[in-house]
Amino acid sequence: MLRFLFLPMFFVITVKSSTSDIKAIYWLQQPLFPPSAINTSLFTHVYYAFLAPNNATYQLDIPDSTAATLATFTATLRPSVTTLVSIGGANFKADLFAAIASNAAVRASFINSTIAVARAFGFHGVDIDWEFPRSANEMKDLGQLFKELRAAIVSEASATSQKPLLLTAAVYFSVDYFLSTTTSLLYPVRSINENLDWINVMSYDLNGPWSNRTGPPAGLFDPKSNASVAYGLRSWIRGGVIPKKVVMGLPLYGRTWQLLDPSVHGIGAPAVGAGIGMDGAMALFQVLEFNNETGANVVYDEETASVYSYSGSNWVGYDDPVTVAAKVEFAQSLYLGGYFFWAAGLDTNDWKISTQALNSWMLCINERGRVN
Repeated sequence: MLRFLFLPMFFVITVKSSTSDIKAIYWLQQPLFPPSAINTSLFTHVYYAFLAPNNATYQLDIPDSTAATLATFTATLRPSVTTLVSIGGANFKADLFAAIASNAAVRASFINSTIAVARAFGFHGVDIDWEFPRSANEMKDLGQLFKELRAAIVSEASATSQKPLLLTAAVYFSVDYFLSTTTSLLYPVRSINENLDWINVMSYDLNGPWSNRTGPPAGLFDPKSNASVAYGLRSWIRGGVIPKKVVMGLPLYGRTWQLLDPSVHGIGAPAVGAGIGMDGAMALFQVLEFNNETGANVVYDEETASVYSYSGSNWVGYDDPVTVAAKVEFAQSLYLGGYFFWAAGLDTNDWKISTQALNSWMLCINERGRVN
């Protein structure tokens, strides 16, 4: 599975990806990295993150400033890539999503508003990012929301003679939601297969400075626990989701820890909280700057297929071209639908990681003779 682990840094190929492969990235609204800065040759889909429904009307209220940003986003990126608008996000109140999904009338209002906004601003699709349903009833309601969204999308497309909007969802790294106190809390797999075009599996933040021990934020493997990319992706397939509908998430950032004892610096080393960066997080380009400026030690851990660096009391876990290539090969071995990144603006100026992912994906296709 890791036979390309030390090779991909040395090859460069120019390819056009298959139209059925997903190579996506989320763009978080910000002035420092406008949509025009996205290298669209590396992606097939770009997500606008995020919109949020009004907590009283449950509809998408778009102020003039946001409307201008939405219009610029789609006008800039079309027709180079497919654009989707993502609703929710980590900072959006999960309780509000629960309220929307649990009531038929509210669901209808939310759905109609969502489709109207997507069409008004020229998006090709809609993404639901509920982080996360926390009970069996909420998972059931999520499945119903997917079903009714799909029905409304089909109906709207028929009535307007337009191509149906895409419908996707960002989901937990595993089909079973670990953090719930409810046992066997599973995503609505049947509804996902029947109603979504694909799911974006958030295969990252598996470890972080909220723990008192260092660990790979997005390690491909973990021999000591289920907190790994491999376990999560396999769980979605074991749970019954069609592999082609599973899209692997890749982080363009690292997680940092402050070591308890700088002389103990391996994976699992005791830590006392977040290290450098904002709330224990650093963009990939900042990680590389840290490594260069401090002369940090960089370690590749074959057991987890992850990389980390340390200098003094600071420890950083992140992805680089080698680990991304290994993950892409793993995703290909499962016949997944593609990959996505969080988030635009965090890669290096020359898009080192995004380029590596594309090259590795296409190399794997060429090696296997697979046509998607």
